Amino acid sequence: MTGFDLTLILPEILLGGGVLVLLLIGVFGGEKATQAVTISTLAFLAAAAVGVLGLPGPATTFDGAFVVDPFARLMKLLVLTGSAIALIMSVSHARRERFERFEYPLLILSATLGMMMMISANDLISLYVGLELQSLSIYVLAAIQRDSVRSTEAGLKYFVLGALASGMLLYGASLIYGFTGQTSFQAIAAAMADGEPGIGLVFGVVFLLAGLAFKVAAVPFHMWTPDVYEGAPTPVTAFLAAAPKIAAMALLARVTMDALAPIGLEWRQIVVFLAIGSMVLGAFAAIGQSNIKRLMAYSSIGHVGYALVGLAAGTQVGLQGVIIYLIIYMAMTLGAFAVILSMRRHNVALENIEDLAGLSRTNPTMAFVLAMIMFSLAGIPPLAGFFGKFFVFMAAIEAGLFVLAVIGVLASVVGAYYYLRIVKVMYFDEPVAAFDRTPSELRAVMLLSGAFTLLFIVFAGPVSQVAQAAAQTFF
Repeated sequence: MTGFDLTLILPEILLGGGVLVLLLIGVFGGEKATQAVTISTLAFLAAAAVGVLGLPGPATTFDGAFVVDPFARLMKLLVLTGSAIALIMSVSHARRERFERFEYPLLILSATLGMMMMISANDLISLYVGLELQSLSIYVLAAIQRDSVRSTEAGLKYFVLGALASGMLLYGASLIYGFTGQTSFQAIAAAMADGEPGIGLVFGVVFLLAGLAFKVAAVPFHMWTPDVYEGAPTPVTAFLAAAPKIAAMALLARVTMDALAPIGLEWRQIVVFLAIGSMVLGAFAAIGQSNIKRLMAYSSIGHVGYALVGLAAGTQVGLQGVIIYLIIYMAMTLGAFAVILSMRRHNVALENIEDLAGLSRTNPTMAFVLAMIMFSLAGIPPLAGFFGKFFVFMAAIEAGLFVLAVIGVLASVVGAYYYLRIVKVMYFDEPVAAFDRTPSELRAVMLLSGAFTLLFIVFAGPVSQVAQAAAQTFF
């Protein structure tokens, strides 16, 4: 289906209309409208999720620039879920830190709209429009706590480096267009299939992938991640670690599996390099961290590397492994940040690992949930994180990438040290004063994440089937 079928973009229309309506409510209602805007934002996200579920089978609109298929549907549902949970987690924190503003849920809504456009992008132009809509919203989110020097610095760093990455991506897109004469992914693939890619086209692919690697925080384009994770308000960091990362990985998968399919050997070499660098740096750089948000930043870099291992395989099994990994990673990350948001003593937010000392005696439930999440992030069976790594490493082995799989396993062993250090601090160090009472929404997210992580083996079959159906889109 081509032309301009607006039913295929109904979820995006809902979100775009929601931004406009809620902006007017916020402008005329002022700060008093913040709660109403937040609740309405959650309603729009839920309505968009229902709209995504009701979308028809594989189809395109806007003359092929926008695609709806099983892969796009699943990724959009994950993004909507991650955005909604991150927004729910932010309510009590925003109230305590006194940065309740109606702009906050609006920016999350507009960023989510950009992410959904990214996931369905089937053309270099729609790719860039979605990417920039998401990025511009997140730049402001990172700096939304205007009274905080750290938050302002984080937003500025992310903006400057993001602008550089956007320039690289645009330069790569212009080279690809210049050498193929096309912007549509299918047309680019057809042009590349006609013969050996020239040096100019390869350079274009490298720059395009470099720009996308910045968005997923893969090495060597990771430099913004630790500073932004540490400096941004914690709810914004939780949002950054979940939804945008999934959207960027989905876009990277679509570009490589679709537009660059005929030159698989070339782009796989780049992805292997990104995967190795991310796994190794994520494993070693986090060892000396004392700030738990900064540690989670390096952890996210490492986990992007593991997900890229599945993508590097270039097979249906590999893409299935990537999807499973993203589902598990989002659940673990949101649970970990629910605990981090709960780290408050005398109404002061805490971020150091030492502040968790003796948590097993002052709050056994929180300590147990965080311990399970840390074990899962380390990839210890039978927790969810083990299955995520198992799927991507098996895909790499099936594709003959034995060295990549071995490096991944060794990086997992090194990375286990700093996860287990947190468990040691909670269970073996002398306790300090107890944290303040955990808000109910954070407790709910924490327990749901812990249950998913601990009991994933029960859901493994259905999750694997859903991931397989989505991965078949490109094969």
